[in-house]
Amino acid sequence: MYQRRGRDRRPVPRGRAQRDRQSTQMLDLAGADVLLVGYFSAKQKDYALLMDQGTDALAAIGARTVGRFVQRRGVSHGGVKKMALPYSSRTLVTAGKAGKIAAVCQESRVDAVVFLNNLTERQRRALSRIFGCPAVSLAAFEPSALARQLRR
Repeated sequence: MYQRRGRDRRPVPRGRAQRDRQSTQMLDLAGADVLLVGYFSAKQKDYALLMDQGTDALAAIGARTVGRFVQRRGVSHGGVKKMALPYSSRTLVTAGKAGKIAAVCQESRVDAVVFLNNLTERQRRALSRIFGCPAVSLAAFEPSALARQLRR
């Protein structure tokens, strides 16, 4: 029996996926103004320290952190079962937080938004469209032990 495939299940053309990967690798943050974004569950109590370490890692690369945003999951409500899951599989953060970040990107004219968490290609493309500037993961630039610690 034939079933139509959903829109999300269609394969990405090979040329576009390779071009996206190359654009992430070619992005140079030296001298760039960036926003730092972190997504943490309520179980993770040391998120402020991780944000500070992320700022230090960006400074080591040569980027200047203009602003910092933290998205916490399970602090007020939502249930214990959902604390490890992202708010949105498309954007990782809530729509309201993504809107606030996009507004700051427009006001501050930042060069990139750097996430402490790993981003999938789909999330990176969606967030780049929303923010109007590249959205990347810090792990793409910093393969050291610090980046491995921040991936948790």
